[in-house]
Amino acid sequence: MYCKKIIRHSLPVSCLLSAQSVSAKCGGVDYSWGADALALMHDYVVTMMLYVLYLTYAIAALVTIYASLQIFIKMNAGEEGIVKEILMVVGACMFMIGASIVFPAFFGYQV
Repeated sequence: MYCKKIIRHSLPVSCLLSAQSVSAKCGGVDYSWGADALALMHDYVVTMMLYVLYLTYAIAALVTIYASLQIFIKMNAGEEGIVKEILMVVGACMFMIGASIVFPAFFGYQV
C-alpha cells in the first residue's frame, strides 16, 4: 500500500521534471535560413496549385462530356427533365470558370 502511494506521487513529479529539462534545451535555434526556405515553399505551393488546377480542368472536361452524352440520350428517348440537366451542366461550368479565376485572385494569385 505504501509502495503504491510512493509510485503514484513520484510519477507526476518525474513528468514535471522531465518537461522542464526538455523546455530548457529549446533556446539555441538558428533561424537565418527562414526567408529562403519560406520563398522556396511559396514557389512549391504555387506550382502545385497550378497542377491541381490543370487536373481539375481535365476532370471537369470529362464530367461535362459525360453529362452532355446523358442529356443527348435523354433527348433522344423523350424523357422529362432535360432543361434541368442542361441548366445543371451550364451552372457547373460557370462555377468551374469562376472558381478557377476568382479563388486564386482572392488570395492574390493570377493564373
